[in-house]
Amino acid sequence: MDTTTHDSEHDARNDALKIYVDGRIVPKDQAVVSVYDSGFMLGDGMWEGMRLYDGEWAFFDAHMDRLYDSCKAVKLEIGKTREEIRALLDETAAANGMTGDAHCRLMVTRGRKAKPFQHPSLSKWGPTIVAIIEHSVPAAALSQGLRLASVPQVRGLPHSQDPKFNSHSKLNCIIACLQAEEAGADEGLMLDPHGFVNTTNACNFFIVRKGEVWTSTGDYCMNGVTRANVVRLCREAGIPVFEKNFSLYEAYSADEAFLTGTFGAQTPVAEIDGRAIGDGARPVTQRIRDLYKELVARTVAEQKAARR
Repeated sequence: MDTTTHDSEHDARNDALKIYVDGRIVPKDQAVVSVYDSGFMLGDGMWEGMRLYDGEWAFFDAHMDRLYDSCKAVKLEIGKTREEIRALLDETAAANGMTGDAHCRLMVTRGRKAKPFQHPSLSKWGPTIVAIIEHSVPAAALSQGLRLASVPQVRGLPHSQDPKFNSHSKLNCIIACLQAEEAGADEGLMLDPHGFVNTTNACNFFIVRKGEVWTSTGDYCMNGVTRANVVRLCREAGIPVFEKNFSLYEAYSADEAFLTGTFGAQTPVAEIDGRAIGDGARPVTQRIRDLYKELVARTVAEQKAARR
């Protein structure tokens, strides 16, 4: 696999990161959790990815809404307020000298277990909270567009493992990624249980057809913060946008396609299953990227003003 949606430019400062682990900020090589941790042992935990712009975690409230809703749904007590989460993120960023061009992975697991078995009651000492913040600028190669391959692995039904959970349990997505790699692609395009185009193994997926922007219904995918922002921006800007069922037939013949996610914002797609998408021109994608940059700047300014 040559490229992934999370490729970033090399930054030597990441070799000497300081990482938040359960109340302490420690050097990267000392940032460890117990082998009895429920996240390590069972994938029992939730996480959020956020980007730092000019000292602000963009769309922080939306990310916290998802984190706290997810933890509530699985009875995982975070044990910290949103303000305390914000404080530990700020403290970790400051310890690394970061004010922007940084990406955070905040992880909350059910914590260390008394015995190496599944039952949640065995996690007796409260949650494990880790924040990894890296100096991070998306790689220039991403602007050329990713290659996708449709894969047999599908996202689960809500009553099996609801894909709306941003959980540590990502094996189905990893399998999809492996299938894409075997097909010679960068990322796997996953279908929903009914065979409609859904999402990739790591990001939400959009196509552009005749000036219209389409994405899946959202019933079987992670309802990403960036995804929601793109849908809202299109509506506000008068760009026709539809959350709907569509098949690979429509995806193959799209004029443009792109992925959304906190790390890369909007990442273009060059081909799907060996079929080139459009003629390489991406005017709608570029307009959305411009609108998104404006939204980030506006949001960061509003967040700064609210905290004064």
